Amino acid sequence: MAGPVTTGDFRWKSPPQPPSLQQTISDSDSDSGSDSDNHHQHRHNDLSNSIFKAYLDCHSSSSPSSIDLAKIQSFLASSSSGAVSCLICLERIKRTDPTWSCTSLCFAVFHLFCIQSWARQCLDLQAARAVTRPSSTHTEAELVWNCPKCRSSYGKSEIPRKYLCYCGKEEDPPADNPWILPHSCGEVCERALSNNCGHCCLLLCHPGPCASCPKLVKAKCFCGGVEDVKRCGHKLFSCGNVCNRVLDCEIHECREICHDGECPLCRERAVYRCSCGKVKEEKDCCERVFRCEASCENMLNCGKHVCERGCHSGECGLCPFQGKRSCPCGKKFYQGLSCDVAAPLCGGTCDKVLGCGYHRCPERCHRGPCLETCRIVVTKSCRCGGTKKQVPCHQELACERRCQRVRDCARHACRRRCCDGECPPCSEICGKRLRCRNHKCQSPCHQGPCAPCPIMVTISCACGETHFEVPCGTETNQKPPRCRKLCNIAPLCRHGSIRKPHKCHYGACPPCRLPCDEEYPCGHNCKLRCHGPRPPPNREFMIKPTKKMLNIHPESTPGSPCPRCPELVWRPCVGNHLAAEKMMVCSDRTQFACDNLCGNPLPCGNHYCSFTCHPLDIRSSSLDKRSESCEKCDLRCQKERTPPCQHPCPRRCHPGDCPPCKTLVKRSCHCGAMVHAFECIYYNTLSEKDQMKARSCSEPCHRKLPNCTHLCPEICHPGQCPSPENCGKKVVVRCKCLTLKKEWICQDVQAAHRAADSDPKDVPKNQFGVGLLPCDSTCKSKLQKAESVLQQRNVKEIEEKEEPSGRNATKRRKRRERGQDIKETSRLQKLAVATKKVLMLVMFMAALAAVSYYGYKGLLWLSDWMNEVEEQRQKSRRYPRI
Repeated sequence: MAGPVTTGDFRWKSPPQPPSLQQTISDSDSDSGSDSDNHHQHRHNDLSNSIFKAYLDCHSSSSPSSIDLAKIQSFLASSSSGAVSCLICLERIKRTDPTWSCTSLCFAVFHLFCIQSWARQCLDLQAARAVTRPSSTHTEAELVWNCPKCRSSYGKSEIPRKYLCYCGKEEDPPADNPWILPHSCGEVCERALSNNCGHCCLLLCHPGPCASCPKLVKAKCFCGGVEDVKRCGHKLFSCGNVCNRVLDCEIHECREICHDGECPLCRERAVYRCSCGKVKEEKDCCERVFRCEASCENMLNCGKHVCERGCHSGECGLCPFQGKRSCPCGKKFYQGLSCDVAAPLCGGTCDKVLGCGYHRCPERCHRGPCLETCRIVVTKSCRCGGTKKQVPCHQELACERRCQRVRDCARHACRRRCCDGECPPCSEICGKRLRCRNHKCQSPCHQGPCAPCPIMVTISCACGETHFEVPCGTETNQKPPRCRKLCNIAPLCRHGSIRKPHKCHYGACPPCRLPCDEEYPCGHNCKLRCHGPRPPPNREFMIKPTKKMLNIHPESTPGSPCPRCPELVWRPCVGNHLAAEKMMVCSDRTQFACDNLCGNPLPCGNHYCSFTCHPLDIRSSSLDKRSESCEKCDLRCQKERTPPCQHPCPRRCHPGDCPPCKTLVKRSCHCGAMVHAFECIYYNTLSEKDQMKARSCSEPCHRKLPNCTHLCPEICHPGQCPSPENCGKKVVVRCKCLTLKKEWICQDVQAAHRAADSDPKDVPKNQFGVGLLPCDSTCKSKLQKAESVLQQRNVKEIEEKEEPSGRNATKRRKRRERGQDIKETSRLQKLAVATKKVLMLVMFMAALAAVSYYGYKGLLWLSDWMNEVEEQRQKSRRYPRI
């Protein structure tokens, strides 16, 4: 047998998806002959689907729990329908047949007798192979046999001896109870779950794997940040937050989403130095310790040799040529030799072991390596022992004799040159036709029968909704399922939503008999019978479709297009004028023009086209009949602007409103101090009150009050100044001789003038407030004193002009001489001041040069110091203290 030996030839494939409701119905139809049985099976399968749907919706289709649930549902459906077949004998497994199921991966069901025979053949073949190979170390206890489907290994002691139920608790389970699944004990499974959580399976005894543990436990996410209550079978979960665990570099944190397993390597980019510190490179944090290509070349402690090691950290070490040294062969030692002096040769035989490991070097003590190949001639035997010959020691001896022993497959010879008796397994492909008669064995050439075909064949109805899987080779004994679902082939015509549904069938769908009712572009509907496309016919069910049938690619039947619309409609002229229509066939698109004027509004929106009826090229809506083919309006705009103003619109005749008037309008403020410039649209849109407010200069009024000489104290305002008789300014009031004076308020001054029968408006500016105070005796005395003083001044001035005194002349002369002396001394002072300025400038320049020089030196020193500090910091990071 080949199957137990070639365990790596077949691969376990993902289990089939759970059977749908159609599959279970078809299974019940194929195995039951009465309608009542079919109805009972239908209800049973509906219940199975409703139970498993709640579990399958909780997991994704690729999760292990979903795959296990799909296996359970598939095995339950196959077992209940009686479609389970043994892969070894390809016979259907009956309810009364003793069975055995694999408990490792595939959970496939076999006849008990078939699996026992399979296991014995596997063990006998391995024992016979061990006898033919004396060098084999396998003992009898180490012999194993494999599952025919998933190739899982079982020991000799695990050969099934008894017929047990699926959970293994009951021997010879009953087969006559119709309410219990065949080959099941009907009790709770209670098998230990696969994740070793300590809980047991709570389902009834069932084929296939056990579902995930449904117990509720407290569990933490992968990163340990969130604790939640989860199902025991799904307690390993991700919280969806950032991991934030410290990475191996012990500097950065993991930025990935909460994940299972170890965190990835740190990929933070930075500039790092090599081990010797000569090269800087930008690398990932996980690769921060690296070695450059440059050699060390630092001087060793001897001072004569340099370090020949590559980039390294730490000290270079001692000179390798110091201390006790020997000759090249190692027989004679020398003490006290300088490191730059080569050790002398001892003159004896080298005697070092050569590469062959048997002979020694026959040359004298020499420097450099010994001979790479041993050339001593010895007598050697080939691997098979059939030839002996004298050859150099380093040369391998192999004869040309080919091994004629038969390999393990008992079909092909070894044919290997100079074989040592351990013939390798046969590498040829078996190529025998398997028992299914559909495929060939792809395993290496083997002895005994081939392993069963692991491929599952899907048998379905015509629509493919109702299907079930059977082992390859047993499809000839299966009946195609009868589908009670409606045909799921979508009609290609437009009546798919209103067409009466029909059941699943073989061949093409029946033609649609509804009216076409296809809408033409004109808006009418086709009144013929449906002539749309039809879907391709489904290939009828065939157990073994021939190649000729496989090469046929059915295509859909194309439908015929609807004829041209035959309806009669009234068609307007090209200008869409009233009372200018003709009766025409709807599909006839001929256009005609009437004798009326166009009359459509021009693009300006103010005038109308005066051309004769012509086609309209552009229609933005049913009411807007503007056209590019109409005449162009070249008149100037005559619209009244809003708000109204005296400036005309500068544009040509145009649609819509005129642009806002941007003409500048000048308006003076109320007091006349300044002139404002406004845009016409802005000034005209203001109310009268806002216009008055905008014209104000927001400064004190520059107009004079009518009754006095003062300005208006109010802010710039329109109209007359308020209450001019209540001026609060202070005015100097004098008597008539202008000797006495007092400060009065302006309104009191005005009242005094009115009391003196004089209007304040008529009083001159220089006489305002004069004469309101009465003169007294002091006024007369002051006038007399002033007249006497004036007379004395006049007499003195006349005397000085007639005879100047000599003493005064002497003073003038002395003052003039003193001025000359002062002028002479000022020149010396100017020279001294100029000299001091030059010296100060020179000293300032020298100080500035010194500060610049020493400042630059200080900056260089500071930069070197900062670089040294940074290097020490990098070294402390690279080699942290333990």
